Amino acid sequence: MNVTVERVENNAALKITAPAADVNAAFKQAVAKIANSVNIPGFRKGKAPRMIIEMHYGKDTIKAEAFEIAANKAYTEALEAEKLQPVADPKVTDTVFEEGKDMEITVEVILKPEPVLGEYKGLHVDKEEVVISDEQVEEQVKELLNRNAKMVVAEEGAVIEKGDFAIIDFAGTVDGEPFSGGEGKGYPLEVGSETFIPGFEDQLVGLSKGDSTDVEVTFPEDYFAAELAGKQANFKVNVQDVKRKVLPELNDEYVAANSEFKTVEELRASYKERMQASADQNSKNAYERALIDLAVANAKFEVPEIMIEDRVTQMIDEMKMSLESRKMNMDLYMKYTGLSMEQIRENQKEAAVENVKTDLVLDAIAKAENIQVDMADVDAEIAAISSQHGASVDEVKKIIRDNGSMGLLLANILRRKAAHVILDSAK
Repeated sequence: MNVTVERVENNAALKITAPAADVNAAFKQAVAKIANSVNIPGFRKGKAPRMIIEMHYGKDTIKAEAFEIAANKAYTEALEAEKLQPVADPKVTDTVFEEGKDMEITVEVILKPEPVLGEYKGLHVDKEEVVISDEQVEEQVKELLNRNAKMVVAEEGAVIEKGDFAIIDFAGTVDGEPFSGGEGKGYPLEVGSETFIPGFEDQLVGLSKGDSTDVEVTFPEDYFAAELAGKQANFKVNVQDVKRKVLPELNDEYVAANSEFKTVEELRASYKERMQASADQNSKNAYERALIDLAVANAKFEVPEIMIEDRVTQMIDEMKMSLESRKMNMDLYMKYTGLSMEQIRENQKEAAVENVKTDLVLDAIAKAENIQVDMADVDAEIAAISSQHGASVDEVKKIIRDNGSMGLLLANILRRKAAHVILDSAK
């Protein structure tokens, strides 16, 4: 077999010539395959001679099957010989295919990009050092107190402040017409919670019990009800009452009764330790992500659109599984958000591009550094997955085997090791 490759960036044309012996062998295989898949009166399955099969199904059927066999074999061997990795199905453009003659085909295919790596060792980015303040700790302590907060009617004449609950009647219109969900009576709205349309709650600040006002707002462009998105609305609002939260007293007894700690001092110390650990981990993750992003930015390559679309599809599939785990589905999600599948795919595209770029660069680094994956790496990864999901190692192995995802597992291990080349060498 002879192969020549004409490559322009990620697009390649493979001109393949296979000997007549391979073509003849493909015709024999085609006849046998058809014979074993059909029933012809007077012959046992698989025993009908070629002439009989030609009479029943035509020479063109045999030729088409033979071409499929010969072309697939030649294409697979060509990819292996030239060490090419396609990312999409091939397209056969020119063919010469006759029994007893050499086969000549031209196959157009999109190949996996080979990034030209820039600097990926000795990189430097600033790492943010986060120090949790006492004020941040007190916010968390306040959340504990909020669990048993009591709502009391504010004193006569009190004006609404952020954090208060305004008990309101409201009726909204768009272009003078009421709309579904735009009316409510005795609704307890926490002012400052940002649960209503942006700007609505701010216009209640300063009002008192018995006051009425007109609230003018604009629905967000991405509002879940598509018919209201971007529209201006007017709400007639009447304040029935103003209520305020009264927090319980923070003391050792309250802490002991409502947490795993015995004293206020222990509670604050634990909160601060946990918050600092979380902040440190987030800072570390951001720092590592920035280093990898810099290595990706230093590389030169173009990503084929098909790879981006495939990654978007993968992300949508993961999204569907996540929704199903929460007793939802994609149709309901689209209804609630007002988004079409085209819009959802478009929203995922930027992240998909970054994910594909990162994977390609890490794959290139693994190749450049001759990184290998051994069974110890695989066993450690499977053990980590089983621990994370509360499953046994044998259960995880079975899932990987049944889903055919060992290749993905190995790729993830390889990329993680390549990422450590960047991280461990950083200045």
